[in-house]
Amino acid sequence: MAGTDIQIIVGLGNPGPEHGLTRHNAGFWFVDALARAHGTQFRAHSRYHGEVAKVEVGGRDITLLKPQTYMNRSGISVRALVDYTKAPTSEVLVVHDELDLPPGTARLKFGGGHGGHNGLRDTITHCGAEFWRLRIGIGHPGDRNQVIDYVLQRAAPVDEDAIVESIGASLEVLPTFLRDGAEKAMKLLHTQGSDK
Repeated sequence: MAGTDIQIIVGLGNPGPEHGLTRHNAGFWFVDALARAHGTQFRAHSRYHGEVAKVEVGGRDITLLKPQTYMNRSGISVRALVDYTKAPTSEVLVVHDELDLPPGTARLKFGGGHGGHNGLRDTITHCGAEFWRLRIGIGHPGDRNQVIDYVLQRAAPVDEDAIVESIGASLEVLPTFLRDGAEKAMKLLHTQGSDK
């Protein structure tokens, strides 16, 4: 089974300490954890309107990106890095919070719509929809009128622990995703979420 070529992993979130622990920053949490695991740190790059770090996973060099443009302008940052590296968008993995999945669940998918997520919407506007997504479940407030407040707040401790756990599980399957392909990685990831 062929592996998945990924050159760029983008974590979506909002810059600034006031947003650091909000549900909407689950994408940042993932790339921060990946950088930490590899003993590297993010550095600001004005050319990409974001912070960048480099890691090697499963023998592949991967650039990590945290757009500093605020969520609804994320695509500007992603496009700038894609243009500079000449990476095809099919070799980009975007990690984001997902209202339609419960906390503790993470799912991989390729392509699709934005599902109302402003960071995805802007990335699709600038780059097209043909990229990988890692969807980190944060749950739904139950009322769509409450969504904006909900994503910009910190999760309850039990939910936050579950989100962090799902990020850990996603980090564990990342080498499988790169080496053996999406199908095997999804099987591992999706069974981990279903036993809760």
